[in-house]
Amino acid sequence: MIAPKEITFFPPPDPHENPWVHGKPIEEVIEVVDYDPEWVTQWQQLSTDIKSVLGSTVLRLEHVGSTAVPYLAAKPIIDIDLIVEDPIQEKKYLPALETLGYYLTVREPSFYQHRCFRLAKPRANLHVFGPACPEHIRHILFRDWLRKHPEDRERYISAKLQAADNVTHVMDYNQRKHAVVHEIYMKIFKHQGLL
Repeated sequence: MIAPKEITFFPPPDPHENPWVHGKPIEEVIEVVDYDPEWVTQWQQLSTDIKSVLGSTVLRLEHVGSTAVPYLAAKPIIDIDLIVEDPIQEKKYLPALETLGYYLTVREPSFYQHRCFRLAKPRANLHVFGPACPEHIRHILFRDWLRKHPEDRERYISAKLQAADNVTHVMDYNQRKHAVVHEIYMKIFKHQGLL
């Protein structure tokens, strides 16, 4: 059981930790596009592929992020949360994921032992966490809230479009929309009785 304060607390990054497995990401155009129903089809295929190579290692697999929210403009990148028994035990999932074309880009021991894999085609980010992870719970809460609350969905679209303007690093893009994301989270947490 996770205490509410664990869900509502966003841990700051460890300034002494270098999470980049192969160096910082290169510059690229940050493009936010209209919602595409094809994203659901892509997620379904990716999910099938991951389950086929990992089997019972998969405790939970969820389509998260903006492409999981109908009518929400997004970067055309499928975000997936993979829950495994212990992210530290990379040998139980990393080699199998590599056979599908995923490659490890981020390893963050200080952030719930988060691992992030990237797939080039279709573009996907696969986030690996352990059971009962607060970050995974937040992902689900945010996704489900935006699916049911069009006013916050529209507000988030505006923030995303403004954040993407003249930006070439996803970290800068995320920082520019952080305030709106945080305000929506606070609304979710209060509605859920977590605050």
